[in-house]
Amino acid sequence: MTGRDWFSRRAGLADNVALITGGAGVLGAAITRDLAANGVRTAVLDLDESAARTLERSLADAGHDTVVRVGDAREPADLEALFAVVDQRWGRLDTLVNVVGGTFRAPFTDTRPKGWDALIRTNLVHVLHACSLAVPRIRDGGRGGSIVNLTTIEAHRAAPGFAVYAAAKAAVEQFARTLAVELAPDGIRVNNVAPDYVPTPSLTRLSQDGSDALSTAEGVGVAIPMGRAGRPEDVSGCVVFLASALSSYVTGTTLHPDGGTHASSGWFNWPGTGWANHVPADVLKGHQP
Repeated sequence: MTGRDWFSRRAGLADNVALITGGAGVLGAAITRDLAANGVRTAVLDLDESAARTLERSLADAGHDTVVRVGDAREPADLEALFAVVDQRWGRLDTLVNVVGGTFRAPFTDTRPKGWDALIRTNLVHVLHACSLAVPRIRDGGRGGSIVNLTTIEAHRAAPGFAVYAAAKAAVEQFARTLAVELAPDGIRVNNVAPDYVPTPSLTRLSQDGSDALSTAEGVGVAIPMGRAGRPEDVSGCVVFLASALSSYVTGTTLHPDGGTHASSGWFNWPGTGWANHVPADVLKGHQP
């Protein structure tokens, strides 16, 4: 038996079925493709029609068994329709991956209830609804399964300008922990993946004037202990692991593909100075008027 055969057998993903919300964006597409490459049949829901069609063609060209639908995961009818397709096409569900999320930057006191509702709906409510649809199906299969939510490092630290977003993502984390305990007797595992800086179009738009320090190599070197920005495959690898039997005893936890930023928590690797939890005097001097 080759090493690859051993890994595939241990992972146990071949012929599984996974439903991925937001599965055609930069992170979602990486997750979907990596699951498909491991033999998983994938069902994707995404609001971006162009991205959805591109993903659908690439998966079909690679010979993968997939369903891609254009729709809004925040809309119960769209979610329910995709679950119904999965029921009809494959008659089983093993994995749910919730990728959908989004935010905007503003001080909390400048925001209003309409904005709060939009953030909570985008980052929390659809997760609850997707899980409510997935759990009975996974449970009925009698094989156990896996639910993976994409959250963010902002669920674990202060996030000025993103207060409600951070609160909603923290709520997803706590929901997952509680659901993990409730579903453990059924062999259904629930975990989170919390990236930090992975350049995507959405993240780029959040940079107010294009001068975000993390857009430069020097800024990345200061802020991220591993000295590089994240890549989509850094995130998708964690999801594949959590979907597979390689993580069969892992539930109620969070993986942090962030290059060490969660661990460093306020410590920065300043050029010429090294690690410090404050701004070095020479850096401050260089910014004085």
